[in-house]
Amino acid sequence: MTEALYLTDSSTRRFEATVERVADDRVVLDRTCFYPAGGGQPADAGTLTADGTEWAVTEVTKKDTIYHTLDEEPPEPGTAIVGELDWERRHAHMRYHTAQHLLSALLLDEFDAQTTGNQVYADRARLDCDYDRFDEADLATVEDGLNELVDDELPVRWYEMDRETAEAELDTDRTRIDLLPDSITELRIVEIGGAGPPGACDRADAAADPYDRTACAGTHVESTGDVGTVTVTGRETRGSDGERIRFELA
Repeated sequence: MTEALYLTDSSTRRFEATVERVADDRVVLDRTCFYPAGGGQPADAGTLTADGTEWAVTEVTKKDTIYHTLDEEPPEPGTAIVGELDWERRHAHMRYHTAQHLLSALLLDEFDAQTTGNQVYADRARLDCDYDRFDEADLATVEDGLNELVDDELPVRWYEMDRETAEAELDTDRTRIDLLPDSITELRIVEIGGAGPPGACDRADAAADPYDRTACAGTHVESTGDVGTVTVTGRETRGSDGERIRFELA
């Protein structure tokens, strides 16, 4: 099983690894920083290099393990490679994904609107939620609230927690643990604001509570200040009781 380095450190952009096996134009590495498409976040792009030869990584997917699709005939198993991310693309995804977490939390707080889907890109994002209809005043409230959270420069952390503990201690309306397959017993929790994992401080202290705490395997920036200015670019109706909000980052 490939070691997913992005789960512990989203900022690493260059790494060394070994080709474990080859499947047509795809390679499996023993470790990788390349994020596979999933959870509304696109796959990373970049290059693999070995002995002066460079391959472009055109697609990254996760099935039984993580597969890297290459633009040319891949290197042989056992080859030592250096992987390097397209950092501009990855960092954009990190900013947008963190902004999506802020938006999901804000919509739940202000409108009792639960997120039902999302998609981020390198230059825009959208979020779907359960809500009747937003008007222009609502969108202004959302935009102002998001930018206040950016200005607050809240810390963004992630850590592992076993599912049983998470279900007993965390707010499932926010974490959405109930939507995860029963086979997932170890969760990665992404937290914005607060003072760290439950038990790390006196939970009676209201200041220690995070603004958001969600089960998520995506990549994120380390502070909301890194998100940048948020502009809500529009909305549209999605079905009888759903809304979509679109936004961009400066």
